[in-house]
Amino acid sequence: MKNRILIVDDAYINRELLKEMLSENYEILEAENGKEALDIVENEKHINGILLDLVMPVMDGFELLEELKKTDIMDKIPVMIISSEMTAQNENRCFNYGVFDFIGRPFKLQIVQKRVENMIKIYDYKNHLEDRVRAQTEVLRKANEKLKKRNKDIMDMLGTIVEFRNLESGEHIKRVKEYTRVLAEYFSVKYPEYDLTRDKINNIVEASALHDLGKICIPDRILLKPGKLTDEEFAYMKTHTTRGCELLNSVNIDWDEELIKTCYEIIRHHHEKYDGNGYPGRLKGEEIPYFARIAAFADTFDAMTSRRSYRGPIDIEHVKEEIKRCEGTQFDPQIAEVFLDILNNDYDKIKDIQEKYLSE
Repeated sequence: MKNRILIVDDAYINRELLKEMLSENYEILEAENGKEALDIVENEKHINGILLDLVMPVMDGFELLEELKKTDIMDKIPVMIISSEMTAQNENRCFNYGVFDFIGRPFKLQIVQKRVENMIKIYDYKNHLEDRVRAQTEVLRKANEKLKKRNKDIMDMLGTIVEFRNLESGEHIKRVKEYTRVLAEYFSVKYPEYDLTRDKINNIVEASALHDLGKICIPDRILLKPGKLTDEEFAYMKTHTTRGCELLNSVNIDWDEELIKTCYEIIRHHHEKYDGNGYPGRLKGEEIPYFARIAAFADTFDAMTSRRSYRGPIDIEHVKEEIKRCEGTQFDPQIAEVFLDILNNDYDKIKDIQEKYLSE
């Protein structure tokens, strides 16, 4: 099948000359003005190039270029200007529209044939390359989505293992993730300076599932002890933050670098307190990564509102009082403020999470 060239020129003799030069290798379409050409371009398929005069009645060449530029047609179909007089101003104007090249009149056979041939080859290669790039991009996108799903499943599995070792139901992890998402989304609106993008929020949510990963390394005699821990036992229990980081570093999984960093910071710093009295690093205020502060708050809220072997869930009004009491000491005041706003004005979101992942 021959490539198709559209010749747009109001002069019959010019169209005939170009047809004579090109018809052996190309199928020729003709238009006497820009309006006719626009109708052909919009209705005909597989046009491989346009040879365009500038001075025509009804719709001139510049007006046609303006219409073509409104769509993506010129990204797919190259336009070559045919003109006997080209000022520097018009030439520059044509290039701004995305014109490929120019052919001057009088037409010379070899120049016309070679320039049209080059135009078709270059655009065929360009369009083929763009199609291949799009196809490869789609392959990579699907592979990335598959990898993200696998990573999420692995993280959830690791978090659930920790919960079962800790004699939890496994729903704790799901609730913490959901609380983390709600809090992070509200926090991103209230404090845009933290630049909490959708991807960052997703990373924080997924990483929150691993906050207690290091408890895998804590012996049952300490982890499951029913009574109060001795000072020595509590000191060992506190090492679950650093041991979790060591465990994470030893896992040979192809995770996204930012996700790994977020996991590491949450695992290590979710027991730091805003006033500097937490562990393991006694970090204070903004020294604690903000995503660790968010995940830690979500974890603490779930601990307060969930049933424990030694008590029932704390009612929401007492939870609010506890949050206010711990602002600036255990909790980041900004995060506490945002979460209190959620509890006061959008509590249904929290209730939905609790009902969906109700512990038995």
